[in-house]
Amino acid sequence: MPLDQTSARAPDIALNSLGFAKAPADTRVVVAMSGGVDSSVVAAMLKDEGYDVIGVTLQLYDHGAALAKKGACCAGQDIHDARRVAERMGFPHYVLDYENKFRESVIDEFADAYLAGATPVPCIRCNERVKFRDLLQTARELDADCMATGHYIRRVDGSSRAELHMAADSARDQSYFLFSTTQEQLDFLRFPLGHLESKGDTRALAARYGLSVADKPDSQDICFVPNGDYASVIEKLRPGSADAGDIVDMDGQVLGRHRGVIHYTIGQRRGLGIGGLSDPLYVVRLDPDARQVVVGPKSALATRIVPVTEVNWLGDAAFEGEIHAQVRIRSTRPPRPAIIRPTGDGRAEVELLSPEEGVSPGQACVFYAADDTRVLGGGWITLRRRKAA
Repeated sequence: MPLDQTSARAPDIALNSLGFAKAPADTRVVVAMSGGVDSSVVAAMLKDEGYDVIGVTLQLYDHGAALAKKGACCAGQDIHDARRVAERMGFPHYVLDYENKFRESVIDEFADAYLAGATPVPCIRCNERVKFRDLLQTARELDADCMATGHYIRRVDGSSRAELHMAADSARDQSYFLFSTTQEQLDFLRFPLGHLESKGDTRALAARYGLSVADKPDSQDICFVPNGDYASVIEKLRPGSADAGDIVDMDGQVLGRHRGVIHYTIGQRRGLGIGGLSDPLYVVRLDPDARQVVVGPKSALATRIVPVTEVNWLGDAAFEGEIHAQVRIRSTRPPRPAIIRPTGDGRAEVELLSPEEGVSPGQACVFYAADDTRVLGGGWITLRRRKAA
């Protein structure tokens, strides 16, 4: 087990690079291998350092479909690539069939959320419900001391418990997708790539170890959504879900017809099919029950009050009253100043100090320290009330 960061350390016991007071050869690490360059480098690097490495790859969906899709992960060619890395570096590698768990825990909720007018982030649910729950439990059953992944995020020893911090490379930082990590999981996890300054450093390491994936392209979009076509996946999973309806303005006036609410997202401007108007209009709300896409001016997208639910707090701080912090409401946007007000029952109200456009139910709202890179936690954005900017 890891040495407690708060306990006294014997002066003659050195910690290895993963924070354990024993030799790397006596430290078992399960590496979650997707078949991409990042997790492959983690496995190779740890094996090269002398750790007792076990590689595990999850088959998350049908092999046949995955082989026809470029830029996927966790199936088909990627399983083969992970196995080749394990063979080259000389450590055991296992493939676990998690297809049913993945569908039940991730894909079904993704489809239902889209049908409800939300914009879900299935990669977060995959980390939360599959990789950091089921796979982590498998790692414990294999008597591993820890589990390592290729995520770009840093685990830092705090004053009493491990802390989660943004990656050194802000362009690769994946903290948005890991906000729901629990403290218990964080104590067991390791992220060896979080300190690297660029993806180029990772590829250089892959070349150094002679890995066949050194030049493999990064995975794109959601792994089970070919070419980013969410609507086609939803229609396949939920036949009849793309019923047509009205495009209306904020007063309810019909401006046109749409081909299914699932084809639209909050903030969308192009592809509405309602040309000829003097001012551009944006999707400001989706009403699946009425089969309506509500549009309005860009100013109607401005949001300052963001209710969140399923809030996960990381660390040992007492989060009460108003918390001045930074928050990120989309993975592609930088953190912005905000005030977080916990309201009980796993909920909170987030007040953005400056309004954001395109805040959408189903997205995550991730909390960061006001003056640090530390991840405080986060929650899921729910239906919101608007406050004038």
